[in-house]
Amino acid sequence: MKILIKNGRLVNPSTNFDGKADICIADGKFFSVGDVPADFIADKEIDASEKIIFPGIVDLSVRLREPGFEYKATIASETAAAASAGVTTLCCPPDTLPIIDNPTVVEMISHRAAEGNKARVVVVGALTQQLEGKKISEMMALKNVGVVGVGNALAPVESTLVMRRAMEYAASCDMTVFISSEDHWLKDDGCANEGAVSARMGLTGIPEIAETIAVARDLALIAYTGVRAHFCRLSSAKAERLIARAQFDGLPVTADVAAHQLHLTDMDIGAFDAQYHVHPPLRTMRDRDGLRKGLKLRTVNAICSDHQPHDVDAKIGPFSDTESGISAIETLLPLTLRLVESGDLSLMEAIACITFEPARILGLPLGRVENDAIADLCIYDPDQIWQLSDASIKSAGLNTPFKGWEFEGKVTHTIFNGQLVFED
Repeated sequence: MKILIKNGRLVNPSTNFDGKADICIADGKFFSVGDVPADFIADKEIDASEKIIFPGIVDLSVRLREPGFEYKATIASETAAAASAGVTTLCCPPDTLPIIDNPTVVEMISHRAAEGNKARVVVVGALTQQLEGKKISEMMALKNVGVVGVGNALAPVESTLVMRRAMEYAASCDMTVFISSEDHWLKDDGCANEGAVSARMGLTGIPEIAETIAVARDLALIAYTGVRAHFCRLSSAKAERLIARAQFDGLPVTADVAAHQLHLTDMDIGAFDAQYHVHPPLRTMRDRDGLRKGLKLRTVNAICSDHQPHDVDAKIGPFSDTESGISAIETLLPLTLRLVESGDLSLMEAIACITFEPARILGLPLGRVENDAIADLCIYDPDQIWQLSDASIKSAGLNTPFKGWEFEGKVTHTIFNGQLVFED
């Protein structure tokens, strides 16, 4: 299909362009950006007057629940939800069932995503076999079937020697290690940030040092092994400063933060609402503001959704007994753009954090609107006002603390691989 998008405002972080531009798409790629060639005849025209155009969103952390947890969600349901939210590339952590520690699971996920053809699904392979933190996985075999990196998801690698050997092997394979830094022993059975709020509520806390001690250990190993590493879903300002110092010293490290950590704090769990039960936990206002500052300074490079759809029963019960996580893919864009409204980021910076920067972290030629680049695109109406509700959520998971929030601006079209996959 040949598509012509006219009269829109293009915001393209890869070229730092913000202005009017007509866009021609043909054969799954951008044919022309700027002026329309005289011989270009479109099969479909989209009038983007008063709308903003930017690259398709790249989300660094999305649990699709398939394989293994299809009673919560499926690849088909979540890629369809992604398309409605302007997300064209999803990165799946390795903690599926079976674990993504062999090529067969990678190929199965890719096949299921291709069947739906709503969004691209890339995967992070397991750093250790079965995520047990004992034996290193066959990383080269995983790389040969297209994984974008290796990591142990939320499972701890308690042995520093195993972590060192895994990083050395990843470095020899030229692979990025995705790290969720947390000291398993300090975390213990905590479910909320350790502090005044958790003490008042009688909840077992997870101290900030559970994250910072683990980040410090991992940074020391990165410096020793030379591996390229990405820190996933930071929750504390002190961890952000550790990574900022490492970047200043020249270590090949990047970091991301989940969108909800930029808006919510531990004060929000005051009513024992399990929708606010997330991991890592919501921390203090100082942490929230520090993470926002990290985005502005580009020490935190990207924003992800940390999408975790759950069935209804997963959020019923005492706060500490419920499962952590938010169905968040549909709020990634609106929560990111709220940082523009608050003055924490410019529009260009905000769009970069969910398009060009995460694509760069994954090492993929995405998140850009340029001639001959893959045609992934989002068209956004900044004037539409809508409210998040059960009826508006496309994901199979309805677990979110943002129900009832009013957002200004909505996705009207999503183009994936040159095909229109969503139109409102």
